[in-house]
Amino acid sequence: MTRSKRLADPCLTCGACCASFRVDFHVSDLETCPGGCVPVALTVPVTATLARMRGTDDGPPRCIALAGEIGQEVKCTIYDRRPGPCRDFAPFAALGIGDEGCARARRRHGMKPLGE
Repeated sequence: MTRSKRLADPCLTCGACCASFRVDFHVSDLETCPGGCVPVALTVPVTATLARMRGTDDGPPRCIALAGEIGQEVKCTIYDRRPGPCRDFAPFAALGIGDEGCARARRRHGMKPLGE
């Protein structure tokens, strides 16, 4: 990835969402289910139908799949295999357009919301 691409996508330097929220998802997203892809070793069971990304229930939360320093340079180590809630979160953030969840996460880490 080029330097200009990294600078253009705020999600590659932010990571606030990965260190702000609990990530629960249906077990059908797990790699052990047909069509699933999330590595089971990075999750904990919540109920018979829900799983959670490890670390997101900690205080403070930080997803086990997040590498790097919040607000500097980060990456999801399972980006192509991330669960549904991560895929759905702030769908336009890469374009510099955040939503309320993105803004809350960024504020928690001392950053301005996208677009400000």
